[in-house]
Amino acid sequence: MTVYGSFPGARPRRLRTTPAMRRMVAETRLHPADLILPAFVREGIAEPVPIQAMPGVVQHSLGTLRKAAVEAVSAGVAGIMLFGVPEDEKKDAAGTAGTDPDGILQVAIRAVKEEVGDELVIMSDLCLDEYTDHGHCGVLDEDGRVDNDATLERYAEMAQVQADAGVHVVGPSGMMDGQVGVIRDALDQTGHEDVSILAYTAKYSSAFYGPFREAVGSSLRGDRKTYQQDPANTRESMRELALDLDEGADMVMVKPAGPYLDILAKVAASVDVPVAAYQISGEYAMIEAAAEKGWIERDRAILETLTGIKRAGAHMILTYWATEVAKGL
Repeated sequence: MTVYGSFPGARPRRLRTTPAMRRMVAETRLHPADLILPAFVREGIAEPVPIQAMPGVVQHSLGTLRKAAVEAVSAGVAGIMLFGVPEDEKKDAAGTAGTDPDGILQVAIRAVKEEVGDELVIMSDLCLDEYTDHGHCGVLDEDGRVDNDATLERYAEMAQVQADAGVHVVGPSGMMDGQVGVIRDALDQTGHEDVSILAYTAKYSSAFYGPFREAVGSSLRGDRKTYQQDPANTRESMRELALDLDEGADMVMVKPAGPYLDILAKVAASVDVPVAAYQISGEYAMIEAAAEKGWIERDRAILETLTGIKRAGAHMILTYWATEVAKGL
């Protein structure tokens, strides 16, 4: 082989030669404080109930939820996002269990607050879908459609009872127009000015939510395409972003994460508030299922997906692997 001078002069492989070298020049680093643990707590159980479509994830009892919160703190996880799973007989058309001060989510917030105080950022899902007998994220009108403005009134009530229970951050996930502004007003008018809002700004109508519906015991009939975003659209997300920020969102989110990294990158490049991404149940289930089959390397796949989400611009990542990953970082 003929060598021409020092050709090739540029050798990027020099910076990949050893693990220590690769670690030193890494451009994106995961940290436990980047991670938020979503957790389900089910009313009326004494022991955790495994979620079949999400191996390793459970519907917690209040006791095991407390333990999960302590474990998350010990691992350095930043926050916990709580989802309540009420008893079926408590579901109704208005989702009244969601605004009952003694409803399962409010009880769970108080339990976690009592257990870990301010060592973990306690977040709550602010939505009606877990509590309605029809499974939609709002109340229905006489034609069976989700009534946006009537739902906003319910969200205002939810914000107040969750804040009264001690939550640090509410996460309105229903994709109702004007939800952030109404919730901000409700919090401020009830003396909860310090409670933050994590806006579900770009929440797409996704095929990857399936396992989550098992996790929360969803009663959904039909779909949510009239209020969640069309996967084909980008500009729509940027409009939602502008509206949420104008209404007072403290943080914004893209959900799902993996299939929408382009949206995440656009959002992150456009704002000066923290940006979250939710690695959802279907993303989790696919990796766990493929790993169980021996088709992929589980641990590498988990870290690769999380690194990709952070590289795209997420400051915070909601992932069911939060505590596990944080322990290994």
